[in-house]
Amino acid sequence: MSESDLLGHWASARWHIIVSQVAPTLLLTALIGFAALGLADTPLSVRIAAAGVLLASGILGALAQIAAANEATAVIGDLQRLDAPSTLSRRVIASAPWIIVVRLVTPAIFVVVYIALLTALFLP
Repeated sequence: MSESDLLGHWASARWHIIVSQVAPTLLLTALIGFAALGLADTPLSVRIAAAGVLLASGILGALAQIAAANEATAVIGDLQRLDAPSTLSRRVIASAPWIIVVRLVTPAIFVVVYIALLTALFLP
């Protein structure tokens, strides 16, 4: 695969990481707003449904994010094997340690916020 192809795959993986955060972030924000407006006072079934939608979105977002991070790691591995990588390729390679943020830190933050929201919804 050429350097250009690899950089295209890198850009695609980076875009998937960004997009995978949109739905969970919007849903977390909406649920925080609804909690402030009294969601905790709604029937139990409504609160369970809200928590379930958020959980499903978070799991799917995390899976997409982790898959894209794994693909980005593979691209970096291939870029490292190039004989004379461009400046851009060297910058991409240098970003390798930050992929751990995508794979572990961001999903962990989602879990902490999700637990906080569950506490607000079910233990007011």
